[in-house]
Amino acid sequence: MRLGDCHNVEDFRRLAKRRLPGPVFDYIDGGADDETTLRRNVSAFEDCDLVPNVLAGVAEIDMSVEVLGRRIALPLMLSPTAMQRLFQWGGEHAVGRAVAPFGTYFGISTIGTVSIEEIGRTVSTPKLFQLYVHRDHGLNRALIERCKEAGFDAIALTVDTIVGGNRERDLRSGFTTPPRWTPRSLLSFAAHPRWTLDYLARAPFALANLKDYVSHGSSVAMSVKDYIDTMFDPAMDWKAAERIRADWGGPFALKGIMSVADAKRAVGIGATAIYVSNHGGRQLDGGRAPFDQLAEIADAVGGEIEIICDGGVRRGSHVLKALAAGATACSGGRLYLYALAAGGEAGVARALALLRAEIERGMKLMGVTRLDQLTRDHLRWR
Repeated sequence: MRLGDCHNVEDFRRLAKRRLPGPVFDYIDGGADDETTLRRNVSAFEDCDLVPNVLAGVAEIDMSVEVLGRRIALPLMLSPTAMQRLFQWGGEHAVGRAVAPFGTYFGISTIGTVSIEEIGRTVSTPKLFQLYVHRDHGLNRALIERCKEAGFDAIALTVDTIVGGNRERDLRSGFTTPPRWTPRSLLSFAAHPRWTLDYLARAPFALANLKDYVSHGSSVAMSVKDYIDTMFDPAMDWKAAERIRADWGGPFALKGIMSVADAKRAVGIGATAIYVSNHGGRQLDGGRAPFDQLAEIADAVGGEIEIICDGGVRRGSHVLKALAAGATACSGGRLYLYALAAGGEAGVARALALLRAEIERGMKLMGVTRLDQLTRDHLRWR
């Protein structure tokens, strides 16, 4: 199977599974506990049908939306994801180059492998930083100031990682950051020599935004769950979120909102947007899918705050369903991480081109020329 044989996100997933060592692939692919919510994030879209209109004159369409202070050319944003250089040596640099022609948001994580400053210098598309609040409040303030100086457009505060989810695939594989070389993992690394040689021969792996503050995760191997439980601040609350919003002073989102009550609180503290998100099914298993919860939240706060549907997006039709249900835009992580692992920069560019074509074709088949023409009238739930 080659990159040219990939025609959808699932194809990229299959190729990524071939090219990555097992523990690394399972880190991308896995979820918490029984992975019920992980599966539901995708299958929720299958329980809703699109109802098209015809003879609408769709020779020219506009796929742009305004979100987090920027007009973006595509209603699909790239969610911030951690440790991208583990999946392909180009990491965030490769993704940043690939996303530029598509004119949409590129998000990087606090636990990223390319620094805030490098992304600020090299990425021309709108930039979002995902803030994980650490126990070290000086570190949190420094990250915000670095984002200001690097010209980032928005910050998303992740609010659903007070403790680490029970990611059993990682427990079984022994996945750590950086990877720990054990007799068990060596077999998988040896079976993927291209990945292993890139990992050993390229620039040393490190959590670029944290390595000057903590050694864990960069030079000292630690599981993701242990890092969250040890380093993240479990006392974070709504007052802390409001202080962070004020300290940042720009477009500000809360990532991980799943209830109407919390959506209303986000409006109350002056957030620009909320990500309706369950962290890709990696935290609380048994929770609802973002798409299932979207209409309820949109009915409560739509028009007062921007709503980003984050989780389970695999097709252009998923984006159209989410926007018709009340989302401002959609966002996804695995949809481009599989492509990054499958083919680096070229893989991400191919995945985005396919998804953009699906959105454009879907709009024409739905009989809409602008995304704001999508409404609940275009949806029927089974």
